[in-house]
Amino acid sequence: MASRTVGSGAVLGSLVLALLAGPAHAAGHRPGTAAPDALPAPDTAALGTLLRTALKQGAPGAMARIDDHRSSYDDHPTVYKAMEGVADRGTGDWINTADRFRIGSVTKSFSAVVLLQLAAEGRVKLDNPVNRYLPGLLPDDRITVRHVLSHRSGLYDYSNEMFARSVSGFEAVRTKVFTYRQLLALSLKHPRTQAPGTVYAYSNTNFVVVGMLIEKLTGHSVRTAYENRIIKPLKLSDTFYVHPAMKIPGRYAHGYLTPDNAKSPLVDATEQTVSWAQSAGALISSTRDLNTFFSALLGGRLLPPAQLAQMERWIPAGTAQAYGLGLRRRDLSCGVSVYGHTGAVQGYYTYAFTSKDGRRSLAALANTSNNGTVHRTMLRTLESAFCGKRTKERGTAQRPGKTLEYDLAQ
Repeated sequence: MASRTVGSGAVLGSLVLALLAGPAHAAGHRPGTAAPDALPAPDTAALGTLLRTALKQGAPGAMARIDDHRSSYDDHPTVYKAMEGVADRGTGDWINTADRFRIGSVTKSFSAVVLLQLAAEGRVKLDNPVNRYLPGLLPDDRITVRHVLSHRSGLYDYSNEMFARSVSGFEAVRTKVFTYRQLLALSLKHPRTQAPGTVYAYSNTNFVVVGMLIEKLTGHSVRTAYENRIIKPLKLSDTFYVHPAMKIPGRYAHGYLTPDNAKSPLVDATEQTVSWAQSAGALISSTRDLNTFFSALLGGRLLPPAQLAQMERWIPAGTAQAYGLGLRRRDLSCGVSVYGHTGAVQGYYTYAFTSKDGRRSLAALANTSNNGTVHRTMLRTLESAFCGKRTKERGTAQRPGKTLEYDLAQ
């Protein structure tokens, strides 16, 4: 499949650099943050190579978009786009950065922003027990709002059991509609994994509780909260919460689930309720909208400084990464740290990160899942986007095998 680009200008190898008029992002930048001039230019050749490698490893398609605001959030960003492979294996239609897709656990950052906005309004306190707002919901009064936002509640991740087998587990829930309480009940059948407030242990159950808190505190659905507090203010025209509907509206990339049996064909998992995830992972978006969202968040447009500082209170969460409140920090080989979230939902791997000041953002997608090799390759797009040619080769020791659908913490 030939490399393709969209935009004006001449083709430069596998990428074209298009100077596009982009939306205004956050107005001004946070004090003490470095200007994007400190970042090296993206290594667009390496970015294209990684996308082609993902195709060789089993992804039908892969794409990435970088938005680079060089002087201020109100300038016209430099936009880099790269696309490889197909959005639809049936028709052969090429994948395009204009395509919408399911963003999986990147949804958690949206949910965290809404709850932190409510904290800024004095409607919830992070260190209060969840049971103060939802009496009797959890079996331990020590579990606080902060604990669920930072994955330190000890609540078992119900999706571990749900997707122990990738295809049969998915087909069992593809059309099913759960309530939040049903999902929580699946978790509470299991012992808690740790005492509240101790170490980080990623669990989708935490953000089911976050969704319940949002709906209790606002009196509205999470869909309404996302729309009124994030989607409409930022004019995110490709971002939707359609649960329990199964279809992606408009133009989209199909998503293909890799079976556990390597000899079995890919499963088109595009149409699903994603009811097993909801506020933990059911949003739909695009590369442009994700870059706009994380640029606005780190640029200080979505949260007051005090709440953004709470979001960035980091705890260790694996090699070269840390977790805040619904936000991940990844520390790259060149010494740069980037901020955002990864997402996995059946058929889609999403990577959305931005610089400390929000002025350079990357959103990347491979339209497959349950393929650890593709996942690790796509993570390297962060190095190309933010380190440029300064990227250093890390050691080759990696966790072997597949990346399970519920494990969105990598």
